[in-house]
Amino acid sequence: MPEKTKDIAEKTLKRKYVFEGRLIKVRVDTVATADSRHAEREIVEHPDAVVMVALDKDDTVLLVEQYRAPLGKKLLEIPAGVIEKAEDAEATVIREMQEETGYKPQKVEFLLGFYTSPGFSNEYLHLYLVRDLIPSSLEAEDTAGIELVRVPVSQVNELILSGRIQDAKTIAGLLLFLEYRKTR
Repeated sequence: MPEKTKDIAEKTLKRKYVFEGRLIKVRVDTVATADSRHAEREIVEHPDAVVMVALDKDDTVLLVEQYRAPLGKKLLEIPAGVIEKAEDAEATVIREMQEETGYKPQKVEFLLGFYTSPGFSNEYLHLYLVRDLIPSSLEAEDTAGIELVRVPVSQVNELILSGRIQDAKTIAGLLLFLEYRKTR
């Protein structure tokens, strides 16, 4: 068990937003550190999101392959999406599964949550296991070009170890699912 450490807080002296977009905000905070020095922190504010390990009746994981503009290539990922205002995480899971995969889960189980990149972002992901999938699609404007890819659970580790899956949330979600599965 890791040793507990005392939180060392920084005091925010000044906050300046340098960009406010549809999805993210970028700010620069001037802080006083624990040893009384001044420093700047560049922070990306991002809404909470959900990520889903979707398992069908054939013990197959549903992944989505989609183009990611920052990388200039397609990535193989678990379905995910931003929690909209006035929407709870479980409702987001159901909506995003329908939009990205064309399936509605009948069983939705929260596994755990984690931060994606706490060194510069406050984005928090809620990881769910979804099962008992029934066909039920929703049209969404930003899902064009998403391809559904079915992968037997037995091949998940190989896809990660071979570098075919390179997305951190997908790697974390799938590995956590595999560990969870060992205890059930």
